[in-house]
Amino acid sequence: MDLLRIILSVLLPPVGVFLQVGIGLHFWLNILLTLLGYIPGLVHAIWIIARK
Repeated sequence: MDLLRIILSVLLPPVGVFLQVGIGLHFWLNILLTLLGYIPGLVHAIWIIARK
């Protein structure tokens, strides 16, 4: 399941974070990071998925 989340995170980082933690602080933070730049959002998403 983590592999699927990582693949979805590469395509759209907030989706992977949403599947991992739901709508919460990390989800909104990831949306902000993705809007500021794709790479920060991607790194944050993979970090959230790998952390749990």
